[in-house]
Amino acid sequence: MTTTELTDEQEALKAEFVRVRGTWGEPWQRMLELDPAFLRAYLGLSSVPLRRDPGALEPKVRELLFIAVDAAATHLYTPGIRQHVAAALDAGATPAEVMEVLELTSTLGIHAANIGVPLLVEVLEEEGLRDGPAPLDERQERLKAEFTATRGYWHDFWDEILELDPDLFEAYVAFSSVPWHTGTLEAKVKELVYCAFDASATHLYVPGLKLHLRNALHQGASVAEILEMFEIASVVGIHAATVGAPILAEVASTR
Repeated sequence: MTTTELTDEQEALKAEFVRVRGTWGEPWQRMLELDPAFLRAYLGLSSVPLRRDPGALEPKVRELLFIAVDAAATHLYTPGIRQHVAAALDAGATPAEVMEVLELTSTLGIHAANIGVPLLVEVLEEEGLRDGPAPLDERQERLKAEFTATRGYWHDFWDEILELDPDLFEAYVAFSSVPWHTGTLEAKVKELVYCAFDASATHLYVPGLKLHLRNALHQGASVAEILEMFEIASVVGIHAATVGAPILAEVASTR
């Protein structure tokens, strides 16, 4: 597919995009050709956290949060993962830190149970098959204590999972605790990673987001750092255009 010759205005916009965002590729090229005003507006939106000097978050952490949003199971935007992994390493992140973000982001799957088990309990009560929670046994109390000690919190959306499926809960404690035992990122950064993928438009998991916002504040995150995390997560919608614009350009060129 050929590239359209750019006007001086488009060339200037491309240069500004590369200067601010540090990247270029076919999606941006096709957007520039098809609708430069849209690309300029996106540059303004996506660069809000980048234009502050100094920003609330260090550049490495910004890139780690982009990775969390793109790598989340609800999104899995491979080009973005590749771009931001490279940018994170360029900004000083270690491969172990990037892997830690991927481990944290891999916990998203438990939300099937966080949402589903309480709903199951509601249905059981409505059907007359349950009249209240059962007392925890010694094993369940130990698991609850281990989770609280490792993660620094307890939330009532774990209650029914621990009661009804302690095997799942025990396995999840071991799985989700790996980055808390072996990782090196600050606790507040870990919590911001959870916030980023919970807040993303492809997930919007409100109970988890509220919990991890509270945890992030307790771990020392500032309001400015949290808002910058939201600014990063908010640009996920552009992937409609980064995927769609090259397809549009390809199909239109055959007409």
